[in-house]
Amino acid sequence: MWEFTDDTGQALRADRRPERTVAYVRAGAALHDLGVRPVAVYGSDHDGDRIDPAKGGALPAAAVPYLGPGGTLADEDLAALRPDLIVDVTYDEKSAYALDEALAGRLGVPLLTLSVGGAPLTAILERFGALAAALGTQQPAPGAVPELGEAEDALRAALAAGPPPRVLALSGAGPDRVHLARPDTWPELHHLSGLGVPLLDPGPGPGVNWLTTGWEHVTRLRPDLLLVDGRAHASRPRTGSGAVTVPWNPEAPPSPAAYARFFTAVAGGIAARPA
Repeated sequence: MWEFTDDTGQALRADRRPERTVAYVRAGAALHDLGVRPVAVYGSDHDGDRIDPAKGGALPAAAVPYLGPGGTLADEDLAALRPDLIVDVTYDEKSAYALDEALAGRLGVPLLTLSVGGAPLTAILERFGALAAALGTQQPAPGAVPELGEAEDALRAALAAGPPPRVLALSGAGPDRVHLARPDTWPELHHLSGLGVPLLDPGPGPGVNWLTTGWEHVTRLRPDLLLVDGRAHASRPRTGSGAVTVPWNPEAPPSPAAYARFFTAVAGGIAARPA
């Protein structure tokens, strides 16, 4: 008997361990990092007909087909893959983010959702690790992927080598608008703060996760390091602040390897900022 309880509280049971998993691309990329290769992945309503490289992580495109946005996925296309498990993410611990739950119900395929919202990053990573283990992960060889602890140590060392940087995380919304991240609402940014990275708060205004404003607000905050949303639908920075930029993916695969790569990049950005 195979059992797993997801983050909506639903207990899934099956006669045998699932072997054909279809997943939201973010979850699928995390599972692949953890040693479980999905048979296919799908996107969200933000995604197009091609996989967003920022979300796909290390997924091998030739071996793991991309099905397009989950909201437009046809019953027959999903059924043709013969999945015995669908893995999505949830931000509210109530419903799946990228797939219509009714579709899974019509096909009789169990739908499992893991939280990527308000939980600490360590808890999110532990849950994806637990799922991978339940699905029969084959752990990568030592040294095959970056070590998260080593990346955190590199980050601390970069911070200790100079004055505190002014770090701002943002997502471009066109030539006139930008979304500025509120650090405490993003698990990976909150984790960076806990490691000593001084992330700038954009200030009061509407929006739980973002403050949407003009690019001139970025200049007023005087950042010397920008964490810039690298997803396909986000526009590139339009600011003359002269800050060092590091790609940031607000939907990074929730795996230690993915966040080790990000933290290593942040450490490099801190080391590269002007003296």
